[in-house]
Amino acid sequence: MLKFFKNIFSKKKKDYIELDNQERLSIIEKSCKQVSRGVFYSTVIIITSFLPVFLLEGQEGKLFHPLAYTKTFIMILDALLVVTLAPVLISFFMKGKFKSEQSNPINRFLEKIYEPIIRACMKHRKTTLGVNILALVISIPMLFSLGKEFIPPLDEQSILFMPVTLPDVSNSEIKRILQVQDKIIKSVPEVEQVLGKAGRANTATDNSPLSMIETIIMLKPKSAWREGMTKKKIIEELDSKLQIPGVVNGWTQPIINRINMLATGIRTDVGIKVYGQRLDSIQKVSERVQQTLKGVKGVKDLYVEPVTGGRYLEIDIKRDQLSRYGLSIDDVNMTIETALGGAIIANTIEGRQRFGIQLRLAEDYRNSIDRLKRIPLNSPDAGLIPLANVAEIQFVDGPPMITSDNAILRGAVMFNVRDRDIGTTVQDAIDKINAELKLPNGYFLEWSGQYEQLIKGQKTLGMIIPVVLVIIFFALYFAFKSIREAFLSLVTIPFALIGGAFLVYFYGVNLSVAVAVGFIALFGIAVETGVVMVIYLNDAMQQLVQKKGNSAETITPEDIKEYVIHGAAKRLRPKIMTVCVSLFGLTPVLWSTGVGSDVMLPIVLPMIGGVLTSSTHILLVTPLIFLMTKEYELKKFGKLEVLDVKH
Repeated sequence: MLKFFKNIFSKKKKDYIELDNQERLSIIEKSCKQVSRGVFYSTVIIITSFLPVFLLEGQEGKLFHPLAYTKTFIMILDALLVVTLAPVLISFFMKGKFKSEQSNPINRFLEKIYEPIIRACMKHRKTTLGVNILALVISIPMLFSLGKEFIPPLDEQSILFMPVTLPDVSNSEIKRILQVQDKIIKSVPEVEQVLGKAGRANTATDNSPLSMIETIIMLKPKSAWREGMTKKKIIEELDSKLQIPGVVNGWTQPIINRINMLATGIRTDVGIKVYGQRLDSIQKVSERVQQTLKGVKGVKDLYVEPVTGGRYLEIDIKRDQLSRYGLSIDDVNMTIETALGGAIIANTIEGRQRFGIQLRLAEDYRNSIDRLKRIPLNSPDAGLIPLANVAEIQFVDGPPMITSDNAILRGAVMFNVRDRDIGTTVQDAIDKINAELKLPNGYFLEWSGQYEQLIKGQKTLGMIIPVVLVIIFFALYFAFKSIREAFLSLVTIPFALIGGAFLVYFYGVNLSVAVAVGFIALFGIAVETGVVMVIYLNDAMQQLVQKKGNSAETITPEDIKEYVIHGAAKRLRPKIMTVCVSLFGLTPVLWSTGVGSDVMLPIVLPMIGGVLTSSTHILLVTPLIFLMTKEYELKKFGKLEVLDVKH
């Protein structure tokens, strides 16, 4: 009985082909050679596409350089592993019986859907190409209609309140204003802590005047906020409660404020620097600029940096009266210096430290002009005389602080931008100023703040991106040794922009350096998927030539069509896997929350949308264009140009 069953099973037909180890390794070697060159150059292209990020400077460079370095180092290692470690691992693990791709139900389902679609696209060629071109034409103006900003505002979980008062405010008044403001701010339920400061810190790097207040507002966790409350609503509520006469409110965040001040000298989002020769004229021009900007949508916290308005005590010596009393200018100056500023009369030693002992009049004898006029002078001819006999004493107006850039006096008109993007707001402001404001001779304006950084970032990206595209093209050429195939892979980039543009538009995200970085990352992903498709299409052509020869007499357009469909459909799984890896890795960012998510979202949106449309283009349009080029080759040259991608 045992012998009977053994004979039955031994006669069963084998549904697989047995390979010896040498033949198995030979197949693995040829398969790795087929794809390794394309994958290697795809990795090089991804690295090349990140070159613009390395050339970013300043704030945007510090923000995105870690991303570029991390991705570049990973891709360099990946390029090495593709041609070294990957074939070795495949030889270890690819053993035993292997099922065909048709045995996979998911693969069968995808092919069942994909093959009729690609056949329809090849039947209706003009419609397929027209729809893609139309989508591209629509996406370009849609992309340029978006607002512009330098970098998406990062939520720092805190608020910086920077009101400015009149430059001649007194110590007692600024203390009172500060206390009142802190009390009002603390009354808002979402506020955790309030810390206010008036004037400058005890450091030479802080040149803040006494009239400028800095209040850091720490907020409670969002779970403790009132229902429906947002950070924007909190600022609006605080701003409405803090309308104090003589105080101009300004709202920003602590970190970005310091970065703006260090980078441009402007403490708001946007500043208009007014350059000229005279401070009083600069003040007048600044006020005219302020009046012109009123009413521009998006302009908030509009404020003119005062270049006049400071109060100074002026003591003008009457030179014609000095000889009458037998005094000299030095006598008067020494008396004024000692009485008001103080003079060192002795030193005190405390351990290893020495301190000067200053002598000056008590505050009660020098706190008004009338009392200053009665400061006694010892005249050798007339005895004690009041200071008023030999000097005019009065308060005069002057600059609270003299600011200059490049040895030219300047003032500034500052404002923040809310409820609108910076790029459009500033462009409207520029157009209005150019149309309504005429500057005196020798005076000019310069736009600064984040808008200045935005323009620098745009110029950098505008110069380097075309160079990167050229480098990518040459990398594709070296991968395929064909200009036509290189162009076929490169053409996926503009069609990848379609999905990125649509997704960014419908999410309402402004164009920024972060969005540009997302599109730069998209270039490499799109080209990588295109390279995989072109490799398999050329492999299909190689199989066709091996079967029917490379001649127009033996190959028909219908043969080319069937083999192109075979190359596209029968190798669908690796292409879908390439796309899904990117999507599965990026999609969770759409639902992320917390610090940093508002900067990551503009990077990820172009990549997700671009991967979707580029993969659709690669799966449907790339085979169609490939088919049309091969039909043209067969018709014109009588044979096909086939790349060496055979197994």
